[in-house]
Amino acid sequence: MAGLPMDFGRPVHGQANGLAHHATGPASGVAESLLERNRVCEAFFSREAQRLAEICRAMSERFSAGGRLLAFGRGPYSTDAQHVSVEFVHPVIVGKRALPALDLSALFGPWLAAILRPEDIVMGFGPPEGDAEVSAALRQARAAGAMTVALPGGEGDYCCQAAAADPFIHQETIEILYHTLWETVHVFLERREQGLDSGEAGFLYPFLGRQKQDAGGLVPEVAGSILMKAADDARLRERMAAEAAGAIWDTSVAIAGRVARGGKLILFGNGGSATDANDWALDCVLPPAGFRPVPAVSLAMEPANITAVANDVGSDLIFLRQLIAQARPEDVAVAISTSGGSRNLIVALEEARKRKLLTVALAGYDGGEIRRRGLADFTLVVPCDYIPRIQEVQASVYHVIRASLESIGHAHA
Repeated sequence: MAGLPMDFGRPVHGQANGLAHHATGPASGVAESLLERNRVCEAFFSREAQRLAEICRAMSERFSAGGRLLAFGRGPYSTDAQHVSVEFVHPVIVGKRALPALDLSALFGPWLAAILRPEDIVMGFGPPEGDAEVSAALRQARAAGAMTVALPGGEGDYCCQAAAADPFIHQETIEILYHTLWETVHVFLERREQGLDSGEAGFLYPFLGRQKQDAGGLVPEVAGSILMKAADDARLRERMAAEAAGAIWDTSVAIAGRVARGGKLILFGNGGSATDANDWALDCVLPPAGFRPVPAVSLAMEPANITAVANDVGSDLIFLRQLIAQARPEDVAVAISTSGGSRNLIVALEEARKRKLLTVALAGYDGGEIRRRGLADFTLVVPCDYIPRIQEVQASVYHVIRASLESIGHAHA
């Protein structure tokens, strides 16, 4: 982590600062919820790290043989398939190769029947109790020779039981899991033959050389790396619990107030953050059992609008143009970013403030331009400079907010 300000959870524009190293009152529940995730993740990855390292090696062999990653899920779990696809195709680490991946969630049964090849990797996502339709598709894919990854499930080349019965904690654990797959598959790929002549540069780019390198000895090292990644998340959640629990609670209360007035959440973000915006929106309108629906839309879930605006007037306006059409004064504009500096988020927040919406931002690093310019009434910053870890802890934050909206709503009912 880079040197970061201690007020990373600070609301602006007159809101209470909400920060406490020892959260009290409702904020203590937020802190405890964040720390509970640490206990679950530590147990899960201590148990699964070795198996995950082995499946990373097997996935690298499939990619080297021309295989693709085909992912799918239903409801909120379709956003995990979206996230996997964007991470493998558009890697956030400079110099890593784009790997073939597709999100088939819209119609995964027929799509698999039409395009599946034996060398492919098929990954299915579902709730803690599993999804019978997803499991059936995975069985068919495995029978056709594909590698299968069941998240969760009881059968497949890699399968695991849910880390927690809580659907939010389960989904956050799975996000860490597939981020570690994406990060560490490249470690094995770089040791494998690619059939290309790298010439004198071969020592710099071993994955381009013709000489196949042994990857078996890497498994213990990769397993240790996976445990380190989960531990990094735990440290970030501990800091958020200590220093931002009050700000998270205040943000939840402010959102609940707008919803009580008939407002809705308008969420937006780019890339992996777009999938988080989609997930938060789906968590609102298709909530876990016992939760009441909350009005929400994700502007990132509108590919026709996004591509039309980007093509005709530029990508900076893809969310602004939609916000102009959708926003009402009682609404909440929620920007999700890792950098806090994406131009299309900034102009949308500027417009939201002009229209008197409540504005909320989730960011990483030091909060970027969004925080420096005070563009959000509440800016919650995960103090980290590495994108996968930022996104994983942001998922914890917005899931805690979603759960808090439920408790606030019941208190005011």
